[in-house]
Amino acid sequence: MKPLSHIYSAIILISLISFQAKLVQAQDLVSDNVIKAISKGDASELSKLFNSTIDISIPENDGTYSKDQAEIIVKKFFKKNPVTKFSINHSGSSNDGSKYSIGTYKSNDKTFRVYFLLKKTSEKYFIQQLQFELE
Repeated sequence: MKPLSHIYSAIILISLISFQAKLVQAQDLVSDNVIKAISKGDASELSKLFNSTIDISIPENDGTYSKDQAEIIVKKFFKKNPVTKFSINHSGSSNDGSKYSIGTYKSNDKTFRVYFLLKKTSEKYFIQQLQFELE
């Protein structure tokens, strides 16, 4: 019977590793989509990745907004500051499974430090925080 229990343990371990790999892939896909949307200055695509409420910190707007309100705010920001270049400088994750990225957003004569935080809600990852800080 002992060899059989080792087989069950191995199956459970493989299942856990597989689940963790899928979780990381889901985070990476959302993160990649966030980067693409910001790189294009596409508030509509970006808002699809917003949580139902989101913390926004953008020059002239700072607070917690509904998904629809946040889309309008980000759309105005992108219109006022059209992207010329966006790059990620650092990414990481926290102990609670959240993932964050810090980047640089360049627009004509301004540069912004960008921070976004992804949190898992209902088995999917969404943007919980989005910041554009003038450098």
